[in-house]
Amino acid sequence: MEPVDTDLPELFLRAAKRIRRNQVGRLAPLGLTPAQARALRIIAHHDEPLRMTALAEHLGIVPRSATTVVDALTAADLVTRAPDPANRRATLVTLTDSGHATLARMAEARREAAEELFANLTAEQRDTLRDLLATLDSTAG
Repeated sequence: MEPVDTDLPELFLRAAKRIRRNQVGRLAPLGLTPAQARALRIIAHHDEPLRMTALAEHLGIVPRSATTVVDALTAADLVTRAPDPANRRATLVTLTDSGHATLARMAEARREAAEELFANLTAEQRDTLRDLLATLDSTAG
């Protein structure tokens, strides 16, 4: 196996930082932090209301930090909380109609950000990049 080019990790990190800055800028008008946006996407991808502990696990944070994220989303009327009927110590989180609408605006902002970032690549280059990143992702431990 050949050694990894020394500039490859640096170029990858710079591109990732550029993506993050672009997304942060596009989320700001929606009043969302990246953590809040990620939490909305996670909650939306579950058919059933999500327990706070499960949300914390998906976010890779401690439950107390998930509570802070959900507090902000609740205050913005993007999610609701309810006691879990199966476990009175657990809390379930569900998207509101406003949360669904915000999720749609987030998707549009992400699409616009991606178009801007990848505009200099040909369709073939984007396909190659997608394949390469999918390969890296599939081998992640």
